[in-house]
Formats: sequence, structure tokens, C-alpha cells
Amino acid sequence: MSAALVPRPQCTACLRPLSACICRWVAPTAHAVEVLVLQHPLEVHQAKGSARLLHLSLAHCRLVVGEAFAAPVWPVDGKHTLLLYPDSLQHTVPDLRVPPPLPPEWPQAQSRLRLVVLDGTWRKSRKMLYQSLPLQQLPRLALRNLPPSHYRIRKAHGPDQLSTLEATCYALGQLEGDAARFQPLLDAFDGFVEYLEQAGGQRNAHALDHGLRGSFK
Repeated sequence: MSAALVPRPQCTACLRPLSACICRWVAPTAHAVEVLVLQHPLEVHQAKGSARLLHLSLAHCRLVVGEAFAAPVWPVDGKHTLLLYPDSLQHTVPDLRVPPPLPPEWPQAQSRLRLVVLDGTWRKSRKMLYQSLPLQQLPRLALRNLPPSHYRIRKAHGPDQLSTLEATCYALGQLEGDAARFQPLLDAFDGFVEYLEQAGGQRNAHALDHGLRGSFK
């Protein structure tokens, strides 16, 4: 009779196995704009995802898991809520509501702003927007003049496609006028990416070694 599988010990903070804990890269970062991350369910257990690291590093960040939101998941509290999403026509689909313009006075009151961020692949995040009328009704914040992404471990289909952590840091820097404040978190993210690259290389080498050994049996 086979032995029962024993669950691996899990970190209570990052919710990952202790052997893959990411807490060493948490970089507590002060910020004025509130952040709400809406995470696609398929991203929850994605080892390469950056949303959990972002959530642990930002003091005013909430993470909600879901794919379709029929009602707003943010409180009606007098804050101005905007969506981090491209505003060009090439990122729209038929029947998608045209978003209202971003009022120019909103960015002047940073503590009254709430930034909604979609965490998922480009296709998943677009589907989340399509299925969620409350998101379509939000003014959008589009990022400009972005540096190349350091997120080498996941394939991007365009130069403007960044990790959730990178995009949020650049958005906060843009809204708060202080990009340098978020650089330590971006530097920590580089360490996280490097760790995943090394871990992936070790797994590939291990699999190749086993494959070669098996071929000579």
C-alpha cells in the first residue's frame, strides 16, 4: 500500500512551500495611492507570478481572486478608482464599453486614488475586463515611455507587456511623481527573477540528466 502524500510545509506569509519561499525579496515600500490587485484564479499557484511579492511589499495593497466581477469589489468611500490598462483602440474588442476619460484633477490628490491592477496573462486580463462591466466603467491609466521589462521568465508578446509588479511600480511612480522610491522593489524583483531562472535551469538539467541516463539503460 502506497504511503499517503504529506503536504509540504508552507510559508504563512507568501503561501508558498518553505523550499520556494519568496519572503527574502519582500521590499516594504511606502506609497500614497491605494492598490487593488484582481488576480485571475489560474495565477494563484503560478510560481512565476509577481502579484504576491507586490502584495507583501506594498502597505496599502489588497489582493482579490476572481475572473468576472459583476459588481465593484472596491468600497464606495470617496476615493477615485482608476484601472491600469492601455487606452489605445488596438486593445479593445467588440462590445467593450469605451472607458470615461481620466479627470485631470484626480492625480493631484494621491491619497484619494485607488489603482486597480489586473493580474494575469494578456489574454486572461483582457477577458477579465470583457466580463466585468464595473471595470469597463473605470477611467484608465496608461503607462508611457516604459523601459524594457526584466521579466525574462515569461513570454511577452509586445514591449509594453510587463509583470504585474513592474507595471504597478511604474504606475505608482507616474502617479506619485517619485519613480526612485519604487526602485528598491524593482531591484528585489530582479533577484526574484534570477532565482527562478536558476531554479528552472537546475530542473532542466536534472530532467536532461535523467533522460540521458534512461537512454543508456
